[in-house]
Amino acid sequence: MIKPKKFVEYAAMLIIWLGLVLLFGMLSHNFLSTRTFVTLANRIPALAVIAAGMTLVLIIGGIDLSVGSVLGLCGSVVGVALVDHHLSFWMAALISMAIGLAAGTFNGLISVCLGIPSFIVTLGMLEIARGLAYLTTNSQTKYIGSAVEGLSEPISGLAVSPAFLIALAVIVVGQIVLSRTVFGRYLVAIGTNENAVRLSGINPKPAKIAVFALLGLLSGLGGVFYTSRLGSSDPNAGVGLELSAIAAVVIGGTSLMGGRGSVINTFFGVLIIATLSAGLAQIGASEPVKRVVTGMVIVGAVILDAWRHHLAGSKFSLLKKLFSRPQSQKPSH
Repeated sequence: MIKPKKFVEYAAMLIIWLGLVLLFGMLSHNFLSTRTFVTLANRIPALAVIAAGMTLVLIIGGIDLSVGSVLGLCGSVVGVALVDHHLSFWMAALISMAIGLAAGTFNGLISVCLGIPSFIVTLGMLEIARGLAYLTTNSQTKYIGSAVEGLSEPISGLAVSPAFLIALAVIVVGQIVLSRTVFGRYLVAIGTNENAVRLSGINPKPAKIAVFALLGLLSGLGGVFYTSRLGSSDPNAGVGLELSAIAAVVIGGTSLMGGRGSVINTFFGVLIIATLSAGLAQIGASEPVKRVVTGMVIVGAVILDAWRHHLAGSKFSLLKKLFSRPQSQKPSH
């Protein structure tokens, strides 16, 4: 059963997305077509699964800047496994996700166990993974073709691809884990007040490492989706994807300060980012203009998040004053 507050949040995100669709529908005669929506659905799986994992990482107060490079590395591994070693597609996909899992676990262990900010650790992994992607492919694109394209081709009668359906399943499972399980409640509690969680007798480290590992695993899955859509593995794949993922999560209402978030709202954020990109392309906006507009949307979402956090803090302070016991005054002489 969806709580009324959550229903209002989902409805608000849906209205924002529909408003954006109608706006580009008025600006471009070809935007409101079945082809546009089918294209959108089949282009977002990689971003959707990575943004779902990024939501959990941001909820605990962390961040992962390496997801685009890890996706590129995992996609490169898929290409080498299929073209050079003639492995099956599913074996290549499993290897890809295993490498993503290893990268995410490394990020989590270094950041959590050594107390190094995740921003710094994942920035280093961004360079490591991209360098490994170039070394894996000898800086060359591996053309694969039909061996991988089936995952991103629309299913007959549904108009959406298996990759899109898998991404939807990841979104649903992610929301259930976040809102209906003890693990999800731990994540919210860690992001809200990690010291309180520690003082209550719960070690937050395993949960924090687990979300980084999960995001790495989903980055590996995203690499499979990306390679399938392109029909090739490119060591440059995923450049800048970390910014799109963070933008989608923040637009979806997840706080950069931790403690609040929704995987379903993140999916709406993905839709907004993808629609914005497709709509700007259809009205003839150049790549620099698209980057400026997307950046402005991100900044706006961050300002809104800071404003909401400030209001929440103000309300808490007011309640604390109202319900705190008055201090006894010393008698005057």
